Amino acid sequence: MRLIANIADWFDRRVQLGGPIRETLEHPVPRQAASWFYVFGSAALTVFVLQIVTGILLATVYVPAAGQAWDSLQVLNREVTLGWFIRALHGWGSNFMVAIVFIHMVQVFLFGAFKFPRELTWLAGVFLLLMTLGMAFSGQVLRFDQDAYWGLGIGAAVSSRIPLVGPWLVSSLLGGPIIAGATLSRFFALHVFVIPGILIAIVGLHVLLVLKLGINEWPRPGRPVSRETYLREYRELTRKEGEPFVPDAVWKDVVFSGFILLSIAACALYFGPIGPGGQPNPTIIQTVPRPDFFFLWLYAVLSLLPSSLETPAMLIGPAIAVLVLLALPFVSGEGEKSWRRRPMAVLIVMLAVVAFGTLTDVARDAPWSPVMDAWSGEPIPAKYLTKRTALERQGALVFQAKQCHNCHALDGKGGQRGPALDAVAVRLTHDQLIRQVIQGGGNMPAYGKNLSPAETNALVGFLETLHPAGQAAAQDASRRHTHETNAAPSSSPPR
Repeated sequence: MRLIANIADWFDRRVQLGGPIRETLEHPVPRQAASWFYVFGSAALTVFVLQIVTGILLATVYVPAAGQAWDSLQVLNREVTLGWFIRALHGWGSNFMVAIVFIHMVQVFLFGAFKFPRELTWLAGVFLLLMTLGMAFSGQVLRFDQDAYWGLGIGAAVSSRIPLVGPWLVSSLLGGPIIAGATLSRFFALHVFVIPGILIAIVGLHVLLVLKLGINEWPRPGRPVSRETYLREYRELTRKEGEPFVPDAVWKDVVFSGFILLSIAACALYFGPIGPGGQPNPTIIQTVPRPDFFFLWLYAVLSLLPSSLETPAMLIGPAIAVLVLLALPFVSGEGEKSWRRRPMAVLIVMLAVVAFGTLTDVARDAPWSPVMDAWSGEPIPAKYLTKRTALERQGALVFQAKQCHNCHALDGKGGQRGPALDAVAVRLTHDQLIRQVIQGGGNMPAYGKNLSPAETNALVGFLETLHPAGQAAAQDASRRHTHETNAAPSSSPPR
């Protein structure tokens, strides 16, 4: 013990951290605030540390490349000693962390802990929630299975509709116009470096604010918050009824955090790792990609809404919700803290919980929107094959083999996910057809990596024949003008 004390004293003389650490451990908290309702923040921090440790271990094996990501997860599941268990800890730890942060935000809201002087603490908590959701989503993408591929493709398609910055945002996230190796590299950087770095910075700010402003006292009815008197009243409360965080209050945090870690381990042992599902392949569309648990409610909303409302629901709804959360401490920064005197707050929480639970339950059976229930073996109508060149017939075979019929209808037969193609050659020029096939767009994924140049040319050749009789196919006006100019006879006499 004397040796340990001497070593600690040696370090303290040089780094001068003993005083701040002691002050942190012994900071006073209101006696009633040292309860089981105040343990969620420390539990979220504990799970975050678990995510960092398991994430580092997984990163030593995981390969963020389109052709190897799925295989590297199989290696972790089957070949690396306890690799499956580490993956399971990381996956279930993500679910627990999202749940705990959500519960913590609800507890803070009901206890009025966003009011003066803790407005900045609440804002930091909102950004922590957003970053936690970002971690969960980017982690699902890194599984790079069929669900991740189609989910990311549709998410990118919706993001592309954001005014002004949509195309730039998609290119920045995907690393180009299609989902490929660059996409995984960028999401790997987001998941491993960018988002955890932001989280660490915000967690540090959040803890600092808690230490400087103190833990929110137990909300008693009839004790409203006033900017003029609150700080004096809080100091008086901690002087009369306060107790040091260590050791009087910390034991509840330790017990609850230990219980959470054991629960994560139990889920990891019983349920195993989450995914990956089938290998990503845009030509296999007999799939109903569903996101992880905490995004199922959004999946249900998009499935049940008309297609015309999908974009507003994705872009406007979340933006309004975030703005409301950010504005809350400035709109309602004073007044009663107790939920007993704030019935609207209780009603809002109850409605949110019921809506989340109902939509999550509905998502189990909700259809993938838009509907895609065609059979890829549906024959191409004969009228689209008569008097066609060999190249165009080859394109029809590509259309059939790559299951394009499951998404697009011809002569009223086929899928409903994409538009009917009976007159596609009137709408799109040759170059636009090639770009649509290779890069995708709207709800259509990119097929650039799944079609050879010969297959692409043949498919586009077939698509160019799809226009009503007597109506010419679309042409690039600028090219036609240039061609006509070059073909026109010269007015000057030959020399």
